[in-house]
Amino acid sequence: MIITDTHTHLYSEAFDEDRNEMINRSINQGISRFFIPAIDSTYTASMLQLENDFPKNIFLMMGLHPTHVKENYEEELNHVEEMLIKRPFFAVGEIGIDLYWDKSTLNIQKKAFKHQIQLAKKFKLPIVIHCREAFDEIFEVLETEKGDDLFGIFHCFTGTLEQAHKAISYNMKLGIGGVVTFKNGKIDQFLNQLDLNHLVLETDSPYLAPVPYRGKRNESGYIINVLEKLSEIYNVSKEKIAEITTQNSKDIFKI
Repeated sequence: MIITDTHTHLYSEAFDEDRNEMINRSINQGISRFFIPAIDSTYTASMLQLENDFPKNIFLMMGLHPTHVKENYEEELNHVEEMLIKRPFFAVGEIGIDLYWDKSTLNIQKKAFKHQIQLAKKFKLPIVIHCREAFDEIFEVLETEKGDDLFGIFHCFTGTLEQAHKAISYNMKLGIGGVVTFKNGKIDQFLNQLDLNHLVLETDSPYLAPVPYRGKRNESGYIINVLEKLSEIYNVSKEKIAEITTQNSKDIFKI
C-alpha cells in the first residue's frame, strides 16, 4: 500500500529535533511520497537539503505563500521564477489568498497569486492553492485563468459541497487532511457525494493534526487517521483509498 502525503512542511522548525526519525517512521507505515510546499525564499535551502537527504521520497514545490506576500513580494516572485528556471519542481505552491491574518494585503496577494498561476502555466506545472476565508477571491482569480493548462490541488479544502464542485470545475483535486476528522469540520457530511477521483490525501504537518492528536504537532504518519476516516465515509477499504488517492496525486504531479 503506497500512501502519498501531498502537502507537508517537513522542513519546519517544529521537526528540528527529530526530523529524520519522524520521516522514517512515516515511511515505515507505507507513506513513501511526500510533496513539500514552499513558503518563501528563506526556506529554500532547507527544502533542498530535505530532498538531498531523502531523494526517493521528497518532491519539492516552489512558490510564495500568501501570508508571506509583503512589501518585498516582487523580489520573492523573482526568486520563485529563478528557481523554476534553475531546476525541476513538481508544482507551484503553495499559493493563493489568506484573509484570516491580514486583509490589508489582499490586492498584492491577488497579484502574486495570478502571477504564480501564470508561472505554473509557463512551466506546465500544477498549482497548489492555499485558501483561508477567501473562497470568493480565489474563484475570482481562477475564473480569469481557467483553461486546460490550469490544474492542481485545492489544499486543505474546508468549503461547502457547492464550493467543492466549483473548485473541481477548475481542474482541481481537493486536498483532504485532519479537518475531515474534526467534529466541527463539516466536510465529512458531504464528501461521499464526490467521486474519490477528485481527492488527494495530505497532512499539512506540522499543522492541523487529526483526531486524536488535534492540538498537537502533526506529522506525516498521522495521515493514517485521515485514511481511516475516508474509509469510513466511503465504505471502502483503506487500501482502495490509498490506491485511488495516490493515483490522483500521480495524475497531478506527473510522478
